[in-house]
Amino acid sequence: MTRLTALLGSAAFMLAALPAQAQAQELVIWHDLGDNGVKWFAAAGEAFAKENPGVTITSVSFPTDQWFGRVIGAINTDTAPDLIYNNYERVIRIETQTERLMDMSDALAGLGEVPFLSEADLSVASYDGKMVILPVQRVQMGFGVRGSWLEAVGESFPATWEDAKRVAGKFMTEDPDGNGQADTFGFALQAANPRDLIHMLDLFTFGAGLRHTVVDPEGNVMIDDPRHAAVLKEFLRTFADYKLVTPDTINHSFGEMYQVIEGGRAGMFRVGDWNVRKWDSEALNGDFLVGPWPAHFEDLDNAVVIGGMRGVSVPENSPHRDIAVEFAQFLLSSEAQQAALENVGAAVRNDLEVSDLSERRRYFAEAQGRLNAYDFPESFAPYYPELEATFHRILLDAIANPPADLDAFIAETAATLRDEVARLTQG
Repeated sequence: MTRLTALLGSAAFMLAALPAQAQAQELVIWHDLGDNGVKWFAAAGEAFAKENPGVTITSVSFPTDQWFGRVIGAINTDTAPDLIYNNYERVIRIETQTERLMDMSDALAGLGEVPFLSEADLSVASYDGKMVILPVQRVQMGFGVRGSWLEAVGESFPATWEDAKRVAGKFMTEDPDGNGQADTFGFALQAANPRDLIHMLDLFTFGAGLRHTVVDPEGNVMIDDPRHAAVLKEFLRTFADYKLVTPDTINHSFGEMYQVIEGGRAGMFRVGDWNVRKWDSEALNGDFLVGPWPAHFEDLDNAVVIGGMRGVSVPENSPHRDIAVEFAQFLLSSEAQQAALENVGAAVRNDLEVSDLSERRRYFAEAQGRLNAYDFPESFAPYYPELEATFHRILLDAIANPPADLDAFIAETAATLRDEVARLTQG
C-alpha cells in the first residue's frame, strides 16, 4: 500500500511537472458563426494541437441574441468560456456589461510585426482604452448584381448611382429572369428595425465615400450636410418615388431580405464576404457580380464597406487564461487564417492562397475594392442606439408617407436629432 501510494505520488508529481501545453486541456470558445464557424475552429484547433499536444478546441455557436445573454451571464457568474468570438461592436457590448475582458494589447505585442493589420483595424479593436479583441476577420460588404440579368437588359455593372437607378428600372420592367412574369425588383433592402434600415443607409453612405451616417465623433448630426442629404434623399426615393423595391420592404428584416435575394426576385443587393460561399453553389449558383457601392459624387471614390471586424477576446475569468491567449494569437497565424478564409470567407492576412477561390471570393480575399470602414458610433457615442431608434421611426414614417419636400423634411429631422443628442448627453 505504501509502495502504491508512493507510485501515485510520483506520477502526480511528474504530471504536474509537464508543461501546461502537454497536459490534456479543452479550450471552449463561444461564437455565432454557425456551422462554418464550427468547421473553422475545428481546423484551427487541429493545427494548434500540433504545437500544443493535448490541447483541444471545442467551439459552440449560438444565435446572436442568445450569444449576448449567455456570455454576459457566464462571465458575471464566473462560469465563463475560455474565449469569445464575435464582431467588435458585440464584444464591446460585452465589455460595457461586464468590464471583465482582458486587455489584448500584450497579446498583440507578443506577435511582433503584424503588417497585415492596418490602423483602422486596430482602432476598432479598442474601447475605452482597452484592446477588447485581437482582430481576426474583416467583415466586407460589397454591392452585388445578378450577372445574367445585366446581360438580359444589355447593361454592365453599375458604377454610379445614376447607372444603378437605370439598371434597377430595367430589372423591374424587362423580365430579366425570363419567366414571363412581372415579379422582379431592382433592389433588396430592409427596413423593419433600426439596425435594418440604418444599416442599409450606412452602406449607401460609406459606399459613396462619405463618413458618419448620422452623427460624428464630436456629436454633430450629419444628415443635413449637403452630401449626406443628397444620399439620404435618393435612398428614400428608392422606396417611394422610384418604387425599386418590393412593396413590403418596410416590414423586412435580415431574414426577409435574404428570401428576396435567394428567391431570385432582386437584381441588386448587399453581398457580405460570408455570403459568397453559399451563393456560389446554392440559391444564386454563382450568378452574381460583386463590386463597390455606387458612386454618388464625381470627386469621391466609391467603396466596399468594412462593416465590422470580427475578433477574439479572453474573459478575465477564463478557466485557462494563458493557453487561451496563445490560441487567440494563433488565430492570426497563416494556418488559422487560411482555414478562416476557406470556411468563413474572411481573414486579415494578405499572404494567403486564393487561387482555388471563385472570382467573387477572391474579390473579398484580396480586398480588391477600395475600402471605407464603418465607424461604429456606439464606440464614441454611447447614446447612439437611442438616437438611431428615433431616426428610424422618422424614416419609417417618411417611407410610408413620403414628404412633399424632402429638403424641408431633412432639415426638420436634423433639428429633431440635435435636440435628441442634447437631451441624451445632458448632465
